[in-house]
Amino acid sequence: MADSAFFCTLNHEGVLAVRGNDASKFLQGQLTCNLNYLSETRSSLGARCTQKGRMQSSFRIVLEADGCLLAMARELVEPQLADLKKYAVFSKSKLTDDSDNWVRFGLSQADATLVSLGIQLPAETDSVARANGLIAVRASAGRAELWGPIEQAESLLQHLKTQLPEADLNQWLLGQVRAGIGQVMGQTRELFIPQMLNLQAVGGVSFKKGCYTGQEIVARMQYLGKLKRHLYRLSLNSDSPLPAPGTPLFIPTHSSPIGEVVIAAHAEQGIELLAVLTSDAAQAGDIHVGDVQGPELSLLDLPYQLDRDREIQR
Repeated sequence: MADSAFFCTLNHEGVLAVRGNDASKFLQGQLTCNLNYLSETRSSLGARCTQKGRMQSSFRIVLEADGCLLAMARELVEPQLADLKKYAVFSKSKLTDDSDNWVRFGLSQADATLVSLGIQLPAETDSVARANGLIAVRASAGRAELWGPIEQAESLLQHLKTQLPEADLNQWLLGQVRAGIGQVMGQTRELFIPQMLNLQAVGGVSFKKGCYTGQEIVARMQYLGKLKRHLYRLSLNSDSPLPAPGTPLFIPTHSSPIGEVVIAAHAEQGIELLAVLTSDAAQAGDIHVGDVQGPELSLLDLPYQLDRDREIQR
């Protein structure tokens, strides 16, 4: 499924644009990622936090023209825009909802299709390549995002249909689950700090860039090693409905939740999902969805290891 060649429309996400002479400088003091690492050929994951280090949004950020584009869950664009505007009053930056100006597709195992569009995208995660007004981003191994101006939406869609089978969004989300890339949705806004989603392990948090909103809490959790909740990948061999983001998880020995679902997708057998769990619960197992009598989850491997010493070098 997620490992086969296909394309789908990424209609679950919108685009927040920050443009102007101070765009990068302004965002550097607001976001967890280091904008000094961005370039025409490099993107990043990142997050915007509250003062208490809780994520209001997570996103993919790319440079474009005189500013930056942030792709995030569509329902978060307007509230995130409203919050950032409060801090941009004295900055030469213009913040807008740019969702209607872009069409975005998710591509799996489709490098030949990108080549047919004149785009040579490197295999390295977070790489960016551009051609003819299009932007391609390497989301993870074998997976790419394709961004195009809305004026090219129909011609781009028709071209992709001649090259690849069209899939539904579930296929893309399954690949995201298997890549271990968590995402803040409307139901989980301000619920997690970045390390709970392992954002530091996938390049979305810089510990050397200096101050940004929520930085003190995020840095303290990293350097003191006090965080007891992390992102895990799990499977659910059941015909139960797909659990929504924020669905609580339980173990029999606790009456209160020990974690929450982050994202989930149907797989070849059952369901695969990412969830934030306490470390003790993950080690003990016997984890259930919804309540203590709910379907049982099984722990799966992530494609990366958490390494605090390596992570703080960014």
